[in-house]
Amino acid sequence: MSSIEFAPETPAFGTHELAVRVLDVVWIVVCARIASLLRFDELSPQAVDTALVTFAAAFTLVVFPVFGIYQSWRGRSILRLVAQVIFAWVAVQLCVLVLLFGLHRTDSISRLWFVTWSGLTALSLISTRVVVRSVLSHARNAGLNLRHVAIVGCGSHCEDIVRNIRRSPSTGFRALAAFDARPSHSVSRARVPTFDNFEGFVGFVRRNGVREIWLALPLSEEQTILRFVNEFRDDFVNVRFIPDVRSLALFDSGVTDMLGMPAISLVGSPLPAHALMKKEIFDRIFAALALLALLPILVAVAIAVKLSSPGPVFFTQKRKGADGRVFNIYKFRSMRLHTEQAGELKQATRGDPRITRVGALLRRTSLDELPQFYNVLRGDMSVVGPRPHALEHDELYRKIVSGYLQRYRIKPGITGWAQVNGHRGETDRVEKMERRVEHDLYYLRHWSFALDMRIVAATVLHGLVNRNAY
Repeated sequence: MSSIEFAPETPAFGTHELAVRVLDVVWIVVCARIASLLRFDELSPQAVDTALVTFAAAFTLVVFPVFGIYQSWRGRSILRLVAQVIFAWVAVQLCVLVLLFGLHRTDSISRLWFVTWSGLTALSLISTRVVVRSVLSHARNAGLNLRHVAIVGCGSHCEDIVRNIRRSPSTGFRALAAFDARPSHSVSRARVPTFDNFEGFVGFVRRNGVREIWLALPLSEEQTILRFVNEFRDDFVNVRFIPDVRSLALFDSGVTDMLGMPAISLVGSPLPAHALMKKEIFDRIFAALALLALLPILVAVAIAVKLSSPGPVFFTQKRKGADGRVFNIYKFRSMRLHTEQAGELKQATRGDPRITRVGALLRRTSLDELPQFYNVLRGDMSVVGPRPHALEHDELYRKIVSGYLQRYRIKPGITGWAQVNGHRGETDRVEKMERRVEHDLYYLRHWSFALDMRIVAATVLHGLVNRNAY
């Protein structure tokens, strides 16, 4: 565990949540009027804009709960919350535009007003939550609005949880006690009062009004889990199970619902469905904008490739996509036409005579990869993800590099964590591929929208020219 983080709780619809929803609607209306004042020098929007704002407010009340915006975010990343709000608001605006397009009302909307209103509203929705989060963080650091936690565990897993609680005081969690389920695996280093007597621990929890008990236990401790669940079944205590599955699970996966039953994925996609949806929306929008913005460059490169040597402009090759699905990847051709022996593939090497002069420039600057935005637009690839390799390399490395095929649990990317850390180009030694796979698996375990943005920024600023690309 790198940080204290739980899936959002779903509290009963109460005064707090109602106030937040009302405030969101107020911001939508207020920002619409401010945008109208900036665009038309009047506070009252035109009739069609009023309809659009009304639709947006209605869709917000429906779409935001789907993205978990109104659930408890205690102990969760502020960057993830901001990303959730942005994606939810974009989804609302898309719904509104689709509806207005169906009503043939889009022509009468001022584009400048719409952009201004969308931006102001997004900024207001985010700012409100950041301010509230900051106020709550300061209050929790000062000892207010706390949730006291008692931990039941054994060994390093329990110690890690206590350590993470101490490192994150702004979450409002405070560890008061620990119960050592296996006295031979001492948790005394957790620096909290530690019990090995069940009755003594239970009495401490009730005397001190602890409202959170975290069971940080391996799956083999079923009897211990049942004992604590049964003991506190009739108390107003939240009993949470934080299973120690590090020896079993390939990725840190949360609990999912399978036919109404909770299930923990030990081997499967490392990204939950809502994360994949956000990634998909970003990919399609980014790819479409990139293709439009880069169109002059794409045309110029295509002409240069055509003039450099006989042959097609584009090079296509079979690659594995998400869950092993095969697709055709597109690149600008950088080599002279040649034939490969069946079942063999020779990687480009430094000074490779097959590479044209134009191709060498394209490979060094990564311009040969630009057609892959078309793959992203088609849904074959993602903007950020593990780089796909030729099928022949997949068959070779799957047998000798641990975890190699797990890279294909999500869509491959144009750029990735391995690439921005210098692991690109020829893999003439197994060690090079092992380091690349290590970085890819790190990306899968630690994925966040913020990490994707960091990789995109690093690619644009530092990754276009690379000495390992030839």
